Amino acid sequence: MSGGTYVLPCFNDAEVGILKPKYWKENRNMAHHITFLWIVLLLQNSALADDGEIRSSCRTAPTDLVFILDGSYSVGPENFEIVKKWLVNITKNFDIGPKFIQVGVVQYSDYPVLEIPLGSQDSGGKLVAAMEAIHYLGGNTRTGKAIQFALDYLFAKSSRFLTKIAVVLTDGKSQDEVKDAAEAARDSKITLFAIGVGSETEDAELRAIANKPSSTYVFYVEDYIAISKIREVMKQKLCEESVCPTRIPVAARDEKGFDILLGLGVKKKAKKRIQLSPTKIKGYEITSKVDLSEFTSNVFPEGLPPSYVFVSTQRFKVKKMWDLWRILTFDGRPQIAVTLNGVDKTLVFTTTSIINGSQVVTFADPRVKTLFDEGWHQIRLLVTEQDVTLYIDDQQIEDKPLHPVLGIFISGQTQIGKYSGKEETVQVD
Repeated sequence: MSGGTYVLPCFNDAEVGILKPKYWKENRNMAHHITFLWIVLLLQNSALADDGEIRSSCRTAPTDLVFILDGSYSVGPENFEIVKKWLVNITKNFDIGPKFIQVGVVQYSDYPVLEIPLGSQDSGGKLVAAMEAIHYLGGNTRTGKAIQFALDYLFAKSSRFLTKIAVVLTDGKSQDEVKDAAEAARDSKITLFAIGVGSETEDAELRAIANKPSSTYVFYVEDYIAISKIREVMKQKLCEESVCPTRIPVAARDEKGFDILLGLGVKKKAKKRIQLSPTKIKGYEITSKVDLSEFTSNVFPEGLPPSYVFVSTQRFKVKKMWDLWRILTFDGRPQIAVTLNGVDKTLVFTTTSIINGSQVVTFADPRVKTLFDEGWHQIRLLVTEQDVTLYIDDQQIEDKPLHPVLGIFISGQTQIGKYSGKEETVQVD
């Protein structure tokens, strides 16, 4: 096994959520068994099961989230009402409270106003009411002062050691300097997003405000009506920051994510390194004695999103049913699994369900059989909240509908390369 197994919650805009087919065609022979997971969207329910298992997802991840809103004359009262509705729509799916997500709001013009202090609202309903009660200011645009205010009077007052995010929304060039305040915020481990509305915003200023890369943290919309177009994208971005705050370089890419193989201790467990000809890539030889398992709370401490892309490049030699990847409950039930049935020559996908707790779909198209010819093939599963689509070697095979999903329980184990229903590891040459 070489390369790595990753969970990467999002992508550069230019690559639209998946690796370009050219990349995979050029690198398909790099590894005997490479698994990549990309996660792009996630807002789902959380709950505590009757048996005490913890169900986690993006909406429960402890986060301090502050919106810094332009309330200057150029915005106008009607557009400001649109912004308020946009805030409500973005935050209404989060679990609000001292153990989960806390939201603060600063409105600014000539001076910043603390509209909603962090932690002042302990429920979603109270937060919505507080947002709806915000009154438009009017005045000049001093964005730098507002960012510094949020740093000094919201984030600095929080005693929680967790993810900190600020979203700056403006429709014009600031009448003060933004660079120093933005750098001070980033130095304090605050992630900054910048949203520019209309033609009067300045690209260089938005880039100075936001984190890098700009393609991930800077957004543009033509007017306030159009701000609704980026609502789902912003939910997605906020989720990736709260669930997965680290970056992983993957084949010249820099993505947010978890390195699952490292999380499962592959360096210590797989004793033998192998050279994969004809490439210079080194991998790990996985034998039946290697147990690639770890508590899910250590791998996905804030849960797993319901929408993601799973990509795997490998060749199969196993003629039985085995799980390429699975996440189990505390008592060993599969919550999420990518299963290869070497008997029926089908691919089975298991995930959670808000209706029955679990749902299973089987891909049995004749083209799926090519996966079992012992040659190199690429699997890509595009999972959304409505369906799952299977691609093999860049060719779309089948699309299957899904019921809405739940967050996962994190008190069980995450595993790679196990026979289905067993703890035995699959031999990977």
